[in-house]
Amino acid sequence: MAEKTQQEKRQKISKVADNGAEKATGKLVVVLVRGLIDLSQEIKDTLRMLRLTRKNHCVVVDDTPSVHGMVVKVKDCVTFGPISDGTFAKLVEKRGVVYLGRKTDRQKAYSYDMISFNGKDYLPYFRLNPPRKGFGRKGIKIAFTAGGALGNRGEKINDLIERML
Repeated sequence: MAEKTQQEKRQKISKVADNGAEKATGKLVVVLVRGLIDLSQEIKDTLRMLRLTRKNHCVVVDDTPSVHGMVVKVKDCVTFGPISDGTFAKLVEKRGVVYLGRKTDRQKAYSYDMISFNGKDYLPYFRLNPPRKGFGRKGIKIAFTAGGALGNRGEKINDLIERML
């Protein structure tokens, strides 16, 4: 019964964060669109926790309520949406850098972040090119719903990622 109430709380949180829209399950891709200049330290720290340190860098994260809250917090600098399996495979194939370091420290107390895909380990971020034909007709300072590039793109994020490969 306690598990059911936890699930209900998570669903309520996700609906509030998405303004009542249904949330997709699985993986969420986040692309840093704007630079880090003139941002508050709180936003910079959140971007660093998401491993987004440069423009046109991309991370693929699990769509949990805590990560979704972090992404909503930095929505004025990034664009995001659920990634399809085919786009994720192309992203890892073309832009994935194989991780050759060790997986844990000597005492086995700390494990390093990496993405495992098809038996190989990759760095947890991807370096992308600027998109062909640009981000949007109104640029990178306007929300996606108003014709710009920022915020939640939904399923259209897959098109943007393929244009950036």
